[in-house]
Amino acid sequence: MKLENFQVCDRDIDQATLSEYLQSEAIAVDTETMGLIPQRDRLCLVQLCDVKGKVTAIRILKGQTEAPNLKKLMEAANIVKIFHYARFDIATLRYNLKIQTQPIFCTKIGSKLVRTYTQRHGLKEVVNELEQVELDKSAQSSDWGNATNLSDTQLSYAANDVRYLIGVRQKLIAMLEREERLELAQECFNCLPTIVSLDLLQFKDLFEH
Repeated sequence: MKLENFQVCDRDIDQATLSEYLQSEAIAVDTETMGLIPQRDRLCLVQLCDVKGKVTAIRILKGQTEAPNLKKLMEAANIVKIFHYARFDIATLRYNLKIQTQPIFCTKIGSKLVRTYTQRHGLKEVVNELEQVELDKSAQSSDWGNATNLSDTQLSYAANDVRYLIGVRQKLIAMLEREERLELAQECFNCLPTIVSLDLLQFKDLFEH
């Protein structure tokens, strides 16, 4: 398969890619897993995209517990990491690879704070409205466990899940500024690592009466 400006790495990004990504003001990030419970469902793929549109898919092998270059990038204080539903992805990265992701921008939280005229805040809907791109989500619920033999459809899906997030972030920031909710959004993003700690300890409904 040939996707523009796209590469696949095993276990970690190489030093050259790390150096290139460390020059970026923001990095879009997504993960593919075997399911939705980090303690049960292993991490299979991590996707990255920088402001130049360079996409990297990192195949995480079964039993792998670290990716030092990815960790350095995810923990770099001067680079914003952009996710759609960051709560899940940063929990998965922490549980599987001991990565403490910061700083964070979550496009799903941003969307919910400012796109109050709709209840449709999935990635497909947000990208469709803000980037005028129709994402193909047919590979979303597929087997990501065979990382060495992913299909072209899976790799294309994985790449597109990060390719548009940087543009989406910029448009959401403009909307949040216009509606005077950007500071509130940032406060929400700052809370996410604590919420993830509670999730991983399996605290449920902690703030309910």
